[in-house]
Amino acid sequence: MDTRLILCFGFRSPGRLLSWLLALWMGPASLAAAAEARLNLFIWSEYIDPAVVADFEKAHNCRVTVDLYEDSESMLARLANGGDALYDVAVPSDNMVPVLIRRGLLAPLRHETLTNLRHLDERFRNPEYDRGHRYSVPYQWGTMGILLRPPPGTSPEATWGLLFDPARQPGPFVLIDSPRDLFAAAFRYLGRSVNTTNLADLRRALDLLSAARQRALGFDGSVGGMNKVLSGVARAAIVYSGEAARAIRADTNLVYLLPREGTILWVDNLAIPARAPRRELAERFINFVLEPRNAARIARYTRFATCNREARSQLGPREASHPAIYPDEETLSRLEYLKDVGPASRWFDEAWTRLKAR
Repeated sequence: MDTRLILCFGFRSPGRLLSWLLALWMGPASLAAAAEARLNLFIWSEYIDPAVVADFEKAHNCRVTVDLYEDSESMLARLANGGDALYDVAVPSDNMVPVLIRRGLLAPLRHETLTNLRHLDERFRNPEYDRGHRYSVPYQWGTMGILLRPPPGTSPEATWGLLFDPARQPGPFVLIDSPRDLFAAAFRYLGRSVNTTNLADLRRALDLLSAARQRALGFDGSVGGMNKVLSGVARAAIVYSGEAARAIRADTNLVYLLPREGTILWVDNLAIPARAPRRELAERFINFVLEPRNAARIARYTRFATCNREARSQLGPREASHPAIYPDEETLSRLEYLKDVGPASRWFDEAWTRLKAR
């Protein structure tokens, strides 16, 4: 018996079985082409419009497999442990891009294939974390704040004290399950930069967060925190702006607060892992996402702010000026980008381990 046929018995789909039989019959070159007709995308949860993905599949005769993560640390660990040879496109945040570059986990971009880079908003061109977009392309941006269901008849203060001061606590709350983000909230409440590497600041922040943890419902991702507030399990949660905007659309009694002490502003990026198996298809995907029509569709779906100038102009006036999605300039002046803290990152890792263990 021809051993090539034995290999096919494990296929459950007759259509896929037929495709592979044809590829085997036509030879190794066709088999390789069939294997390449797949894009592996590694992305945050609920962070891309499935309809845009489906359109890309149709346009490029491929399948897109989507794997999810809930925090930057999980993404880094996966790429560092072989994921850079598994995934074709990843979506790292601004402060994580230099880390990935330094560890050799990203491939340089070939700009000649990314013709839609011209649609980027001027604010997001040539970012400090990746000058010249050598390894990354801005995708969406946003903020981190507090999603709150205010007690009836109250006018809530926009302060991290709602979570860190027991006297101001509005009810059960959820802390975000992301080390740098959560420490950033504590640092700003203490009057420090989100990028401080002073050990005394870190100890004070750890004490503050440890006390808050004893009163909190626990830790969760931004999507999980949103769902807990929507369901009434929690009255407040630390979330990102897109989840806040989606929650407010579902329940107009909710509010999104950007604390007066300040918070973080972030930009997520499209990037190609260093050993991506289908680099050309990955570049086509990035260019497809950069098309203004597609970027606008993604922004409508996720409720995060687009980095694409023409895409924002295609949004309706209500969407393009939503205060939870596009803060005004005065508010933006109180926000900070997280930066790569280099060797000091191990201090955050140790502090996070201690916080979770308490």
